[in-house]
Amino acid sequence: MRKHILIVLGLILVVIVAVVAYLAWPDTARLPITAVEGKRPTISEPRIQTIPTMAVADAVGWRNGAMPVPAAGLAVQPFATGLDHPRWLYRLPNGDVLVAESNSPPRKDGGIQGWVMTHLLGKAGAGGASPNRIVLLRDANGDGVAEERHVFMTGLNSPFGMTLFQGQLYIADTDALLRVPYTDGATQITAKPQLVVKLPGGGNHWARNVIPAPDGQTLFVSVGSSTNIADDGIDAETNRANILQVWPKDGRFRIYAAGLRNPTGMAINREGQLWTVVNERDMLGSDLAPDYLTQVEFGDHFGWPWYYWGGYPDSRVQPDNPALQEYSKRPDYALGPHVAALGLAFSTDAKLGARFADGAFIGEHGSWNRKPVSGYKLVYVPFGANGFPANGAKPVDVLTGFLNAKGEAQGRPVGVITDRTGALLVADDVGNAVWRVSAK
Repeated sequence: MRKHILIVLGLILVVIVAVVAYLAWPDTARLPITAVEGKRPTISEPRIQTIPTMAVADAVGWRNGAMPVPAAGLAVQPFATGLDHPRWLYRLPNGDVLVAESNSPPRKDGGIQGWVMTHLLGKAGAGGASPNRIVLLRDANGDGVAEERHVFMTGLNSPFGMTLFQGQLYIADTDALLRVPYTDGATQITAKPQLVVKLPGGGNHWARNVIPAPDGQTLFVSVGSSTNIADDGIDAETNRANILQVWPKDGRFRIYAAGLRNPTGMAINREGQLWTVVNERDMLGSDLAPDYLTQVEFGDHFGWPWYYWGGYPDSRVQPDNPALQEYSKRPDYALGPHVAALGLAFSTDAKLGARFADGAFIGEHGSWNRKPVSGYKLVYVPFGANGFPANGAKPVDVLTGFLNAKGEAQGRPVGVITDRTGALLVADDVGNAVWRVSAK
């Protein structure tokens, strides 16, 4: 009897794998990725999928001294290695760098969906437990390598965004915005964090970011959606797929902008305006929908889950919302489909030469559901004199080589900041390193 059950289970598994392979195999990209980039991307007909394409690059790490490849005129070196899943970076006033070592909190997904997600996370190098800590890196002698490393904070819950604000250090855990007192030069914080506001936890998009708003009184906090297209109903997405504006003195918040499926990187440009990068929806085929970079203003709605790219309807979302189509905001710049844009830093403090003097650096973590894969690199979007991406400009590769010749992931870029010298620091959560990119 037991043998019969095992045979049946084995056949079921074979059928599942065969169905997945059959449904995923035909969905290769029909457009070059450059056609789905820029201010006016090609928006093709959707190819609705029951099962998503699964083509994540196997995570293998850096071997035999391999490193990312910088653009011409730039150099790269390891700022720190041997980290444990470094995701996000923050530079303190004295030049020290905080690194959020973090991963997804435990997931409760069951069934085939849960199995698929667990399998993909393992292949992508994100299947382990979250370190749940912040590490401080210090380059005291200014040689571009952090010779000091300190465990700065522990006991957190999938921490991500970090920022100093009014003498306090704010940390965005997956389910809460926290704060602790901060003293310049400190290498460890042992004080118990204070709760500022609770945030919705769980779901597919767990990372929360936080930055100060230009008004000097509030904070912006990004919260991604729980599901792909409100699959569990719109009520399950309360206060999600939004950028929240938080008044930390009294713990109040409001929705600042909505309809943003997964806004992770946020930054303020030279003109004091909020920008973000967003991961768009899945299972419309390898050519849709483009991730994007966009300016965000109070009251904006970017359409999720009913619309993408400023008004293209997603027929899978029911009931529909025809009234939203009229004022669904079109993003400013497409980065290509499924690139998983996460990191964002403007070139305001960068010193990488005239070619990279006015624009935005974006860490593209890399696709898991596109053939061929997309992302897996650090790119630069040139801006024009009007403070927006330049007309006709395409993303410029700044740091590549995260995929080796076999298509395996040696690393995956996430957060990007400038250091105190104007070089870039890039968190690599598969390579367990922070890379430093400087002018030659």
